[in-house]
Amino acid sequence: MLNEIINYNFEILVSKFPIISYLGNEYVVSVLILLGSALLAWLLIFIFKNYLERFAAKTETELDDLILERVKRPFFYLILAQGLKLALFNLQFNNQYLTSLVNTLMALVFVFILSRIVDVIIDVWGHTFAAKTETKLDEVLLPLFHKFSKVIFIVVALMWVLNIWNVNITPYLAGVGISGIVIGLALQDSLKNIIGGVSLILDDSLKIGDKIKLESGEVGEVFDVGLRSTKMRTYDNEILTIPNGYLANTRVQNYTQPNPKMRVYVDFGVEYGTNPDKVKKIILTALKNVEKVLDDPVPAVQFVSMGDSALNFKLYFWVKNWKDAYSKKLEATDLVYKTLNKAKIGIPFPTQTVFVKKSK
Repeated sequence: MLNEIINYNFEILVSKFPIISYLGNEYVVSVLILLGSALLAWLLIFIFKNYLERFAAKTETELDDLILERVKRPFFYLILAQGLKLALFNLQFNNQYLTSLVNTLMALVFVFILSRIVDVIIDVWGHTFAAKTETKLDEVLLPLFHKFSKVIFIVVALMWVLNIWNVNITPYLAGVGISGIVIGLALQDSLKNIIGGVSLILDDSLKIGDKIKLESGEVGEVFDVGLRSTKMRTYDNEILTIPNGYLANTRVQNYTQPNPKMRVYVDFGVEYGTNPDKVKKIILTALKNVEKVLDDPVPAVQFVSMGDSALNFKLYFWVKNWKDAYSKKLEATDLVYKTLNKAKIGIPFPTQTVFVKKSK
């Protein structure tokens, strides 16, 4: 009885609105699904432009702005692909080839969206970090991260697509593992240098302009910090290229960090019988005429030892930048000599007295 009432009312409704009769047609429903997905995709773009992007523009970070800009169009195509899949499902379409093709399209679009989000995060994080340092992070490290993430997403997409097409991926995974081992062994030294370069950049232990001394004794100024090697220029204008793997696993003396201030010392000696307090006073007084010598820490003259032929002293003072250390040491050495001569204090040279014993 109830079914008869429903059928009767439906016939009356169809007689007044004939278009309703087409809703029972699965092809019409599929077309409506496609149109609905297109409308939903357009609505999503409208929301992105008029609401989400306006909201993101008010935030302090540009991360959300860039993410919205990168994923807006891919999301549009993802909704269209989902609508196509639902339309085919409504038709009870049994063509496995076409179904797999649509699923492949959706998988690729989804992975593409994720890759774009990761690219934005790498860019924003990298440039923010690089702005705080003097390293070549944005020039060297960021492209490496971008390439590495792309390889990861390509592998993920490939495995996903193979799974959609019912391809057994176990042999491929085994092959990838073996290939990775072979490549890793072949590139062991290069990978060691790259990892060392990454650690140097992230730790900020070496920067362009730093004065360093290697464990082997070479001293110079860093002028390039690369991914595989670091270059420094010695004071003889020689260019040394040092593998980053070596720098990461050896002792490197950095004169510039944490600040470029440097201590300078000058050794000198005076003849026996000289008053040590007088020597200290006249040298420190004369040192005040040397420019770029810091008052803090306070310069000092120390009576360090009584040598074979002289009383040995050491003059200490600090300069603001290590680049001035050598020139100020030369200037201070000249000043010490002239000051002692002016004060008529003798500067001895090594002598030996030989006693000859006469035999009876």
